[in-house]
Amino acid sequence: MKAICHREGLLSAVQLASAALPARDVAKPILKNIKAVADDGRCTLMATDLELGIRLDVRGLTVQEPGEAILPASRLVQILREAPDEELAIEADASACVVRGRQAEFEMPSEDPAHFPDLPTFEEENYHELLAGTLREMIRRTVFAAADGEATRFSTTGVLWELEGDQARLVATDGRRLALAQGAATGKGNHGTKGTMPVVPTKAMSLLERNLQDDEELVCVSLRPNEALFRTERAIVYSRLVEGRFPPYRDAFPKKATVKVVLPVPPFLAAVRQAAIMTDDDSKRVMFAFAKGKLTLEAKGATTGRSKVEMPLEYDAKPITIGFNPQFLTEMLRVLPADADLLLELVDGNSPALFRQGGDYSYLVMPLT
Repeated sequence: MKAICHREGLLSAVQLASAALPARDVAKPILKNIKAVADDGRCTLMATDLELGIRLDVRGLTVQEPGEAILPASRLVQILREAPDEELAIEADASACVVRGRQAEFEMPSEDPAHFPDLPTFEEENYHELLAGTLREMIRRTVFAAADGEATRFSTTGVLWELEGDQARLVATDGRRLALAQGAATGKGNHGTKGTMPVVPTKAMSLLERNLQDDEELVCVSLRPNEALFRTERAIVYSRLVEGRFPPYRDAFPKKATVKVVLPVPPFLAAVRQAAIMTDDDSKRVMFAFAKGKLTLEAKGATTGRSKVEMPLEYDAKPITIGFNPQFLTEMLRVLPADADLLLELVDGNSPALFRQGGDYSYLVMPLT
């Protein structure tokens, strides 16, 4: 394989593909590399950890000799980042990969590309289509609420997908808070998730989000019994699904709220961040006291001190005091439009609180007592 590439364009592509590489040592060392396939004037990069994979078309690259090659990902990123040239020549085969600029040359050992595992292509007849802008916002508003590490009883280390007819719904929870976002989708053929609970790992969701650059681009989604495929204009992302069942999340939503209050996002986020300054590792709690005409936020740490922040508010219902982990609120508020208003629905100080933004986003938070 021999090609002339635009340095910045290839750097961006290699960094994006590298997100699918194994995070730890693996039995197959070749998986720490990226496979490049150059043919018919195009070049495709492939990377996988066997659970997650990506096929990514590279732009701004001229193929001089078609072929396949294994590119050492980590070293290649360093070369592309440090090289001063706008264009670089890459020549690779089963034994070596050489990168040349005007004043520098780098030679690295390579491997036989035939040993690299094959990745699926998107040839589905049944799938759903979503606008990239819509899907990106849905991912941003949910993925942060998924559980870290290993789930115990339920499969919560990913995002649940629900696709039926003309609607898509993404749900994520770690057992202490739950985020739900929905948007328009178009079904093609006989595709849907009724009767199933496909949970896509957070790593795959983050990689998919990074591929969504053009808001008007159409993204094709195919959810199979054990895997998911996503196709954008320049990439195909493959992922195994999280094993197990997602919790019955609909049961967590309060049946009826006794108090509803509108919260403007910018001043509410500012107040939460200020009050959270005095929390510590032992007391990650801010108390929210809703009273006539104002909201008072208070926090107290054993060694840090105390904070008290008041925020004017149109509130004329019964007084309610409830405690939250401020991180759970700031993570949600940061992914909302700066000019948005939230509708907070409360039952009492001991029941889950429900935040709604528009008709397509819900965020449920368990109180801290």
